[in-house]
Amino acid sequence: MRPSSLNPLFAEITALPGVGPRLGKLFARLAGARVVDLCWHLPSGLIDRSYQPKLGAAEIGRVATVTVKVVAHEPGRTARQPTRVRCEDETSTLDLVFFHGKPDWLAKQLPVGATRVVSGRIEAYGGHLQMVHPDHIASLEEKDSLAGVEPVYPLTAGLAPKVVAKAAQAAALRAPDLPEWLDPALKRREGWPDWQAALRAAHHPEREADLQPEAKPRRRLAYDELLANQLALAIVRRNQHKARGRSIRGDGNLTEKALSALPFELTAPQRQAWAEIAGDMAAETRMLRLLQGDVGSGKTVVALLAMLTAVEAGHQAALMAPTELLARQHYETIRPLAAAAGVEVLVLTGRDKGKAREAALLALADGSAKLAIGTHALFQKQVGFADLGLAVIDEQHRFGVHQRLSLAAKGRAVDVLVMTATPIPRTLVLTAYGDMDGSRITGKPPGRQPVDTRTLPLERLEEVVEAVGRKVAAGGKVYWVCPLVEESETSDMAAAEQRYAMLRERFGGKVGLVHGRMKGPDKDAVMQGFAEGPLQLLVATTVIEVGVNVPSATVMVIEHAERFGLAQLHQLRGRIGRGSEKSTCLLLYQAPLGETAHERLKVLRETDDGFAIAETDLELRGAGELLGTRQSGLPQFKLADLAVHADLLATARDDARLIMERDPELHGARGQALRVLLYLFERDEGIRYLRSG
Repeated sequence: MRPSSLNPLFAEITALPGVGPRLGKLFARLAGARVVDLCWHLPSGLIDRSYQPKLGAAEIGRVATVTVKVVAHEPGRTARQPTRVRCEDETSTLDLVFFHGKPDWLAKQLPVGATRVVSGRIEAYGGHLQMVHPDHIASLEEKDSLAGVEPVYPLTAGLAPKVVAKAAQAAALRAPDLPEWLDPALKRREGWPDWQAALRAAHHPEREADLQPEAKPRRRLAYDELLANQLALAIVRRNQHKARGRSIRGDGNLTEKALSALPFELTAPQRQAWAEIAGDMAAETRMLRLLQGDVGSGKTVVALLAMLTAVEAGHQAALMAPTELLARQHYETIRPLAAAAGVEVLVLTGRDKGKAREAALLALADGSAKLAIGTHALFQKQVGFADLGLAVIDEQHRFGVHQRLSLAAKGRAVDVLVMTATPIPRTLVLTAYGDMDGSRITGKPPGRQPVDTRTLPLERLEEVVEAVGRKVAAGGKVYWVCPLVEESETSDMAAAEQRYAMLRERFGGKVGLVHGRMKGPDKDAVMQGFAEGPLQLLVATTVIEVGVNVPSATVMVIEHAERFGLAQLHQLRGRIGRGSEKSTCLLLYQAPLGETAHERLKVLRETDDGFAIAETDLELRGAGELLGTRQSGLPQFKLADLAVHADLLATARDDARLIMERDPELHGARGQALRVLLYLFERDEGIRYLRSG
């Protein structure tokens, strides 16, 4: 049970003064539906209202707090004209301007003859000073409370700055005084305040420096969040290793046959990764290992060896991919090698219906099917295995941890191997995959050519089309990637459908189109036409980013490359350079380029090392966006910024490890406080394992 001390924070956001159901919906969109979500919604700027000039000396364009006497109300002559409230001090006059101002409200707030303190931006209009919709109107008694520093919060449509500031500060005031979970020596060394004081200080910045991620209150809060993350992962990992596994050892009979059917020798990094996985499977504890390898580094072959080892030991193995396209791709790679070993492979996706599906489910349930490849259809309730020994999960960041666990729950003490072709920076490996052991396949298989990467402005589109035409005429295959499916009102990006129409007009039936909104069979038919048949130019959105393998494709054009993330561009580029022929990637950008976009494209031109690219991407964009869209498997940090707080992450990992050594059940005084921390940051996976012992 969540400690009762946290109840004020986990109340509905409508518990805050002035937040009714209508505003509650808007706040839910902005930050979340509970008070605690607003606690983590920190100010992004501040307004200094301490500038208090006389009107005659007021600087145009500056926020000022002025004391004035109300002289007259002048309503607009038409409904579209504003009401002007004429004010003065002994040095000059000022018009307060209100569009759609209600006369009763204005008369009450600004009665003629009264002295008022108003705060807002001073402007000049027609030779007069004016202030449009003042931010604050107050009596003389309230002047001191007004003329200070005011935090500015990120907003959403429909919420006024004042409303958000008031609610966020009310949320911070509800924060209870909680027991200290930090290591005392660390807290002293960093000079950090208590948790409650840190939260309140973060919501009341006094100067610009207080808004920086390096400010002490913000660093403290970021560390709390990272410690909760690392502690939860350490608990999961400890339970994983504690859980009884079973030793899965093969006799090498099937793996040898598959290896001899390969057209190349395994590289040294592939052999190393394979040895680590085989060692884990042979151990008495359950395997939970992350296999990282760049695009085309040969992870699928290593995964197949692990799957065949499970079959040698009398068990079944399953590989789960995030999309149907990718599942079928794995099937095409694995089937001939498994066939060489005399093992049949079964495919199960959401598209399989009727008798074919029934037959597949029966074969898995009675154990006659030893190897299965599929999408999330594999972990649906009605799918049962006779004896699942190994689950391989591809592109884990497209799945949540719960989905990973639910596939592992399909058998007894299932070993789990997670693969990703998205190179992940070390800091993200720690936060998202800290519960796993890791293997990396570096380098590329023999015979792979480096891809020649060039950047061109979009003005040279016609030249690019002509070059593509020459390639197509010579029998070559070309990818053309666009960032959107159709014209959107908010974006001027070249749409895939529009580009397809233009290229089809030039090159006729040799052009195909594939995007995420197409039905599975249609998408597969186009992909097959590109891989084996008449199509030579494939216009696509980023659905081709992961796993599509057409070795004969040697050119890739990426339109509006500046709109993609580095890791995503690297993934896309990995679709070419898969054969022995030289390949070229053309990055078309809209000039002028911003500094970050320029840096991104430069990195891509200079290196094809996915791990180096991923580290740079983290520095340039921060963790939230790193894997293209915000993916479900990655923890979304609200207070920590991994690009800035990497040192805190390392400290949190060491601290969590030490806690697990000293008080693994969190029974001691600090352990009890750490349980509160896990609940505060909703690290439920850690709490669940603690409860289940």
